[in-house]
Formats: sequence, C-alpha cells, structure tokens
Amino acid sequence: MRGRLILKTIFNQLLERPGFEEGVIWNRVSFDANETIIKEGESSGCVYLLLNGSARVVASISLGGEHLLHPGFRDLEEGEVFGELSLLDNEPHSTSVVAIDECEIAVIKNTLFIDYLDQNPADGQEVFKLLSKTLVERLRKTNDKAFSLYAWGLKVHGLGEHLK
Repeated sequence: MRGRLILKTIFNQLLERPGFEEGVIWNRVSFDANETIIKEGESSGCVYLLLNGSARVVASISLGGEHLLHPGFRDLEEGEVFGELSLLDNEPHSTSVVAIDECEIAVIKNTLFIDYLDQNPADGQEVFKLLSKTLVERLRKTNDKAFSLYAWGLKVHGLGEHLK
C-alpha cells in the first residue's frame, strides 16, 4: 500500500515538471460513467493516471461456448496508475478499465515517457523502483486470489484432502 501511495505522488509530481508538458507527453482526457478507458486485448501505447473520479478493472472470462463473464477485479482511486504493463512490454492490455463515475485521466504516451525518463535518470530510477514495488504488491494479491480459487475448486470437486 505504501508503494502505491508513493507511486501516486511521483506521477503527480511528474505532471508538474518542466519538460513533461501536457499536450506533448501527456493529455488530459475526460470519461463519462460506464465509458471504457482501455480495452482488453488492445494496444494503446499509453500508461494512465487517474486524476479524479474512480474506475474499475474488468476482464473477460469464458465459461465455455458463448458464455462470458466480465467481473470487476478491483476499483481504482484517484491518483492510481494503470496500464503500466504495456509501458514495460509493449503488449496489448490484459484487462479493460471502465469509468465508475465521471473521471479525468492523464494519458501518458509510452515512447515519450520513456524518452523523458532516459533524459532524466533520477526520475526514471524513482519511477521504475516504485513501479516495481506496485507490481509486486499487485502480484502478491493476485497470487492470494488464485490460491483461494484453486482451493475452492479442489473442495467443490471433492478433492479437499489435497489441501492438507
């Protein structure tokens, strides 16, 4: 939790830095409630900072055939960063993010962001150090959820003895 709070702070500070200009490296974009901010499977080439409002991380889960669920995995609050995996690997987004209410987002272009961080190594080191802590925190929470679902599945199928 502490790493996420510090990451919020560093990203908010970056928006105020000379050389990190709005309209060049990043843009302020408004979204209405229920509007999709990023879509699972698409590449935006951007990382996002929630300036105000709230949003929900959702994913498509196939139940076989044409049956799909779109559960919410977590809610994002003001100041949280998302879409950061594409900053690191340039792959499509693994989840969608949908505005819960009206919100404003700083949409930061990955290539220009990386260029800025290369030219400002102190900022780059801080961002990647804190981004790593945030990703580790999220991975640990995901592992806990996966292990709980695994245990539930074993119990449902009468294989609870494997939990001892």
